[in-house]
Amino acid sequence: MRRPDDNELTEQGWSATGAGRVLLIACGALAHEILALKRVNGWNHLDLVCLPAILHNRPERIPAAVAEAVTRHRAAHERLFVVYADCGTGGALQRVCADLGVEMLPGPHCYSFFEGNAVFAERGEVTAFYLTDFLARQFDAFVWRSLGLDRNPDLRDDYFGNYETLVYLAQTDDPRLTEIARGCADRLGLAFERRFTGLAPFAALLADGVKDNPPG
Repeated sequence: MRRPDDNELTEQGWSATGAGRVLLIACGALAHEILALKRVNGWNHLDLVCLPAILHNRPERIPAAVAEAVTRHRAAHERLFVVYADCGTGGALQRVCADLGVEMLPGPHCYSFFEGNAVFAERGEVTAFYLTDFLARQFDAFVWRSLGLDRNPDLRDDYFGNYETLVYLAQTDDPRLTEIARGCADRLGLAFERRFTGLAPFAALLADGVKDNPPG
């Protein structure tokens, strides 16, 4: 199947069925990175279904969307694993996963995934607004237009007045994305900081959840 566009609102995925297969039910904002890790690490027993990344703008809808995906796909896979953090659900997603008997990644949000949960927690940054590669690419759709700043730019300080720095957590060493992220910081009136995370912290988290390989 083709890779879904970042803004598509329907569930998309790459999957097969059979004994020993693990289905990842993931946020669409993590699709690029999961596929890269799947390829590099030879995780051939993994299948992937992505829910729309735009759900992050309505986090109260994430638990129900995940539950629906689990119900739809459970019979075709030996094991399901949810690749979401809490993502603003206030613990609701974790409770849903527990009720359904499926595992999920620990962590507050994907920014923490990319830096590593322990590192992110230790930083304790409360005045930083974060971008990932995905959010740098989709800044207009997920931030600027979503918050109505295209229509009411004077609201910028209401939304971002308590932030000081835009921190770009870069998964790839891409000068073009870095300049896009720097431009986002300028538009928000924030200082700019780039941190190259690569994929190693996220890979370590994901590997703990998908380490069981299929037989044979």
